[in-house]
Amino acid sequence: MQLNRFIQINTPYSRQQAKLLLAQGRVKVAGQIVTDASLEIDRFVRVELDSQLLQDSQSHYLMVNKPAGVVSATEHPEHQTVIDLLPQALRQGMHLAGRLDLKTTGLMLLTNDGNWSRRVTQPESKIAKVYRVTTKDPVAAEAEAVFSRGIYFRYENITTRPAELERIDSYNSRLTIHEGRYHQVKRMFGYFDNEVIALHRERIGAITLDPKLKPGEFRPLTPAEVALFA
Repeated sequence: MQLNRFIQINTPYSRQQAKLLLAQGRVKVAGQIVTDASLEIDRFVRVELDSQLLQDSQSHYLMVNKPAGVVSATEHPEHQTVIDLLPQALRQGMHLAGRLDLKTTGLMLLTNDGNWSRRVTQPESKIAKVYRVTTKDPVAAEAEAVFSRGIYFRYENITTRPAELERIDSYNSRLTIHEGRYHQVKRMFGYFDNEVIALHRERIGAITLDPKLKPGEFRPLTPAEVALFA
């Protein structure tokens, strides 16, 4: 939004009067006097008129270690949600940059910055997501080759993007995918009639779950981590 329009909406002044206030040096943006009426501002910048604070929103970027049994939602009538894991003071305006199903654990990203979360979740970005997978039966010998070619999902009439499978042992693998279709990892192993009994997300892009975080705990992202999707 342009600064003069912002002043018009948030004060009794008209847009023309807002331009005069700016010309008089009475408006500060991020602590600096601004006279440019056409300056584009977002909701995360501090705006002052004389001694009146018009906006002081703060952006938040968090990683959460999601436990099993917690819903990837902002609210739910039956289950605890990921938002419920946060203190009350941090919940306002927060939303999820991607989801995990009820039983899946691990890394989730939360923010109140819609532009940032869209860059994390937009399909065309092809951001890598890395999962630790435990299966009921040993992983099929041909799984690496099949996953790297992609698997056809009849219901959606699509083929998954190439994925990378790293075997840890017969029952544990690390799978890297570049999309996030419904129950995708479980359905990929289901191609071999092999049930996924535990699923844990370790990484989104270059952001890795902090090993110090216990299930249900969170921490702010570092400036370097936020910049990865800036």
